[in-house]
Amino acid sequence: MGCNSKCAYCIVPAVRGREQSRRPDMIVAEVEALARDGVREITLLGQNVNSWGRDLAPGLHTEFGELLRACDAVEGIERIRFTSPHPKDFRAPVVAAMAECDAVCEHVHLPLQSGSSRILKRMRRTYDRDRYVALVGRLREAIPDLALGTDVIVGFPGETARDFEETLEVLEEVGFDSAFTFIFSPRAGTEAAAMPDQVPDDVKHDRLERLVATVQRVAAERNDARIGRVEEVLVEGPSRTDPSRLAGRTRRNTTVTFEGTASPGSFADVVIEGATSTTLSGRELAAVPA
Repeated sequence: MGCNSKCAYCIVPAVRGREQSRRPDMIVAEVEALARDGVREITLLGQNVNSWGRDLAPGLHTEFGELLRACDAVEGIERIRFTSPHPKDFRAPVVAAMAECDAVCEHVHLPLQSGSSRILKRMRRTYDRDRYVALVGRLREAIPDLALGTDVIVGFPGETARDFEETLEVLEEVGFDSAFTFIFSPRAGTEAAAMPDQVPDDVKHDRLERLVATVQRVAAERNDARIGRVEEVLVEGPSRTDPSRLAGRTRRNTTVTFEGTASPGSFADVVIEGATSTTLSGRELAAVPA
């Protein structure tokens, strides 16, 4: 809980205070209890989850990569996710743990917020465009089939047309599999709320429409590339949109609807036959004629 960062648009540090890490033995004990209850997938959650452990020093010296490895060692846990990491804290031990731990999924939600280094500086994000893109390169080199999600804000105070175009350029360059997109809205008590050069609402909405169109096109292209592959799906139950089909998620956190007979909580190998910008569809491998 809490956050030590000072992002100009965020109220979290003011209302929740500084970061406080739970001790690793407490976390692992909870994971072990979940595993005994039949849980097969866990998500480690924190405001800046990959800075976990630093406030435990000097009594305990540890870091988030060690926690990933400890959870990976728990028998019965077959998938581990975490959210949301801050790019400034995504260090080599965490990348190595992702690459080397069988249960840690090939999926990262890595907030970008803006593709403009000038706007990132105004946001107080403490990284620039080049540093972000370089991190993505290291992640994909270590984890070749990595799926990347992100957060993007449009219309931050002072954002020019060129700043926005730079954000679109990064979306194309990185190739995100998903994105949460937001229009900047001032929050009382934050630095950004009092900044000059607030962007007009009509400009914000126009940029959001263009942003969403780019996100959906890029994601659709990436999902299209999965057609013909066999994906391991953790079955959640009947599809909400078509109860005659099953639904679940891949290790890359993509929703899949499919024909099959697998039970909720089990894993199914699914041949992917179709794709949209947000979902895959197919048939359980056991149901595919030989």
